[in-house]
Amino acid sequence: MDQGAVDTASGRASAPSGPGATPGSAATAAAPPRVQPPRKTRARGSLALDLTLLGIVGLLLAGAVVAAWGAIERQFYSPSAFVERYVELLAEGHAADALAVPGVAVSSAELEAAGLPASASEALLRSAALAPIGDVRVVSEEQDGDVTRVTIEYEARGYDGRTTFEVERDGSIGLAPTWRFATSPLAVMNLGVTGSMAFDVNGFEIDKRQVSPDGADADPLAPVSLLVFSPGLYSVSVDTAISATPGVAVLSDSPFRAIPVNLQAQPTEEFLSVVQEKVEEFLTTCTTQQVLQPTACPFGFFVQDRIDSLPTWSIVQQPTVAVEPDGAGWSILPGEAVAHIEVDIRSLFDGRVRAVSEDVPFIVTGQIDVRPDGKVSIVVTGPDTT
Repeated sequence: MDQGAVDTASGRASAPSGPGATPGSAATAAAPPRVQPPRKTRARGSLALDLTLLGIVGLLLAGAVVAAWGAIERQFYSPSAFVERYVELLAEGHAADALAVPGVAVSSAELEAAGLPASASEALLRSAALAPIGDVRVVSEEQDGDVTRVTIEYEARGYDGRTTFEVERDGSIGLAPTWRFATSPLAVMNLGVTGSMAFDVNGFEIDKRQVSPDGADADPLAPVSLLVFSPGLYSVSVDTAISATPGVAVLSDSPFRAIPVNLQAQPTEEFLSVVQEKVEEFLTTCTTQQVLQPTACPFGFFVQDRIDSLPTWSIVQQPTVAVEPDGAGWSILPGEAVAHIEVDIRSLFDGRVRAVSEDVPFIVTGQIDVRPDGKVSIVVTGPDTT
């Protein structure tokens, strides 16, 4: 065997021999391998560190999820969020959707129990009767037992409003709570309008006979009860050919309360002009009757003697017409007028004839009836009418 060959039996390398060999060569070749730590101990330490890191990450994630859910719940599933969505529906003009929000719609029994008119009409619970609402913001949320009171502030056509709603739990969908109004946000406007059977609210036209439980037999002087949303601004006015009013703005800001509103319509200049013309035409027609007491006319002349010629009448002073509301129609206020008569009178005592030319003062009154189709009927009367 050659020198320097590997001794396969012992597993050791033989030292080289011969020229050039050095005394330390064999020791260097036989150096022991580097000592490694036990694999089992190192694996256990690494696993513990990994588990600790995972636990910390898990806690952070759980905290983030809880915080995120809390934020989502406050924004989308809290009593304040519930109220905000309802008011947003009104602000966007979605009356039907707002009425469908849990706790908004009411029955006649609930109205009666609250001391409100059970027959209140729903005519104004529609988009056409809503006014814009803006700058809506929640200012407080207070818990009172099972009820949460949510207060909002808003702006309605230049009017600043503040309304408090009562909200209660209505179950849940999964983890998300649901809510309903504990007290309906609707209110009742008790509206009395004199001088007109027709009026409009925020531009939406209404006739008393359409919303009164008495229908066509509605009392013209009795107020009508109308359900309205809260919050809501309602501008009530009369604008017809017969009567008009500048109107009045009513802010409905108190849920489930009665709001009394009274409106006095005034005759239009056009209407007064027509009545004046009709009265003058009527009195002029009366003068065509050649009798002492024109039939159904407010003037006449009395004599104890016998007339010797047919009387001739004329109107020398027409009345200035003024009217006032009277039920479904109008009354013509007493007005002064003067007629003139020309007639020859024969004395029953001595037979002499004398010519009479006299002014005859009289008073004009009358009644104006307004029919459902808007046409009017004018009846002129007076204290001297026979």
